[in-house]
Amino acid sequence: MALKKKQRRTQAGKLTSSVEYPRLTLKQAIDLVISTKTAEGLRERTLFDYRQQWDYFVNWLNNNHEIEYIDELTPQIFRDHINYMKYDAKRYDGHKYINAEEQRVGLSDTTINIRLRTLKAVFNQLDREQLIEVNPMQSVKLIRQDVDLTNCLSDEEVKAILQQPNRRDYVGFRDYVAIILMLDSGLRIKEMLGLRVGNIDFQTRFITLSGEENKNRRPRIVPISPQSIKLLLQLVNENKQHFSTDRIFLSCYGEPLGANQFNKRLKYYGQKAGIDGKKMTAHVYRHTWAKNMVLNGCDAFTLQKMGGWSDIRTMRRYIQMDTDDIRKGHDSFSPVNKFVDRRTIR
Repeated sequence: MALKKKQRRTQAGKLTSSVEYPRLTLKQAIDLVISTKTAEGLRERTLFDYRQQWDYFVNWLNNNHEIEYIDELTPQIFRDHINYMKYDAKRYDGHKYINAEEQRVGLSDTTINIRLRTLKAVFNQLDREQLIEVNPMQSVKLIRQDVDLTNCLSDEEVKAILQQPNRRDYVGFRDYVAIILMLDSGLRIKEMLGLRVGNIDFQTRFITLSGEENKNRRPRIVPISPQSIKLLLQLVNENKQHFSTDRIFLSCYGEPLGANQFNKRLKYYGQKAGIDGKKMTAHVYRHTWAKNMVLNGCDAFTLQKMGGWSDIRTMRRYIQMDTDDIRKGHDSFSPVNKFVDRRTIR
């Protein structure tokens, strides 16, 4: 590991003692960051994402530049990488089930920003540890994204979807219970699919999630309706007749149900219901839950607690109202209603 010496000038104009910066290779840099994040207690899934997003960048770098050391990277290189991701990168490149002819070109703005946030986190860590002299990501900004007003389901769409699962079939009934629970609780997909019987108090109608089960590691309790409790009890009893696990959401073979597998089921029901132009994932149901809770009068802080958001600004992105919602809200709560009788206006 080579070292670079650098003298820093104080406000009085005097030179401080020289600071030695190690000249890190690309591999050394990510290994040091992963080691630090591991010591800080980041989850294995998060560490995997760090490594994966870094590999995407390095693979592109090796194909387009001759760079070995971290200090050779510049903001322009990262902007070139952004342009590549936006206009040239193939979605699901190398996926064994997707043919090259079916692959779309250009990653979504959301995917690009996820990768950029990871790269920023890597270089911010290197900068804090004084392992780099200049942070090349400091002036690189995320892509501005348009607000998506289509990431919620309407009442009519929800009703159409609920008609699709065959509740006489185990898989269909399981999916119906899961959809109802998502619309009732706003649980994240991994929180819901990881539920065990012990997480649910069937008397008080609360779901208890420990810090280990939550995205932000904060324990929380989530209230659910009598309808959800009744359906969950039926599903638990059905599971007991065929399986020995205390997990609630299972495959037809008694194995834990995976997020990708369940999202495919949601997409299938959306297609059967004739809903086009919208994503069909568990995350959309979480958006739908949050929006409807607000429309039904839930205050922001209660919603934040139930949804498990550590920052209320994050929660705001989930509550996106279309023009009909804004019109209804205005017509119901406008102060003019108190002062002017509509019947007197001609």
